[in-house]
Amino acid sequence: MISYEKFGLKEVINASGRMTILGVSKVSKNVLAAQRFGGEHFFEMSDLMIQTGKYLAELLQTEDAQIVSSASAGIAQSVAAVIGEGSLYHAYHPYTNRIAKREIVIPKGHNVDYGTPVEVMIQQGGGRVVETGYANMCSAEHLELMITPETAAILYVKSHHTVQKSMLSVEDAVKVAKKYKLPLIIDAAAEEDLFHYTQAGADLVIYSGAKAIEGPSAGLVIGKKQYVEWTRLQSKGIGRAMKIGKDNVLGFTQAVADYLALGSESGEMMQQRLDPLIASVNQIAGLEAKIVQDGAGRDIYRASVKITGEKSAQTVITELKAENPAIYTREYQANNGIVEFDVRSVNEQELEKIVRRLQEIMK
Repeated sequence: MISYEKFGLKEVINASGRMTILGVSKVSKNVLAAQRFGGEHFFEMSDLMIQTGKYLAELLQTEDAQIVSSASAGIAQSVAAVIGEGSLYHAYHPYTNRIAKREIVIPKGHNVDYGTPVEVMIQQGGGRVVETGYANMCSAEHLELMITPETAAILYVKSHHTVQKSMLSVEDAVKVAKKYKLPLIIDAAAEEDLFHYTQAGADLVIYSGAKAIEGPSAGLVIGKKQYVEWTRLQSKGIGRAMKIGKDNVLGFTQAVADYLALGSESGEMMQQRLDPLIASVNQIAGLEAKIVQDGAGRDIYRASVKITGEKSAQTVITELKAENPAIYTREYQANNGIVEFDVRSVNEQELEKIVRRLQEIMK
């Protein structure tokens, strides 16, 4: 019997969001059933990848799709794909000097650390990082300035981790890519809209399987057929070290189908669930709570708790993690004295535990 006690693990209340360090998401019974079917049967793996890709492409109204092990793997394999352009020699020799076009142009404010730097995945795929614009600004003109005969692709990162102000839009990036006949790769790992970016004109779009989609550990690359086929070819090269098991392939495929049919929790529902938490926290001396929307404009709402007492926000964060269950929060604004609570993966009983722990800490 599996349990926390068997392995000496702490229980975790995930008020941080869909974060890799905590295992990202819980999966549904439907997804678990699909994973079990995958685990109990054999397949011709190349056929499984092609057929699940075809099935997902039809659902997502795009030309083709390829399941990979993670969104990070999707970045690396997409970069390798546009550099190798379908060459089997390149798949076997991904860092060969025979290929000169290796520059991947990315807005400087998009080259962020999301657990590892974006540039690490570009380099893993054999790309040379070319930053453009500035940390707080990048326009279409900045993007054009850095395009050379050695440019292999443009990479655009759509994420709450990136700089949001004064940045070119996806549509701006599409126009530049088309003007210079370059593939546009969009890393949309945690985004909830599985249609917008391909419909906007992106050539390859990458999603995390375990974030908004709430599937098992997986990633998804969708887009133009030729580019997806080149991505699939990387299973003979760098993708071999990033392969995904048959159980997660089928579990993730089911998760996408369920996500499209059932959707996810709306922002309105999140706010309704947050209301009693906000009311309870505001009764604790030294805390001021309010509801805030996700900084990247997604339909996600969180509790923002300002620490006004003697303890620092970082001390409160540390003490929340210290006990069992450990309570993990969003720490991005700790330097401003703020702790944020994301309730998408938190149930009512866990919300009560959060309030009790805050009461104990702030005594």
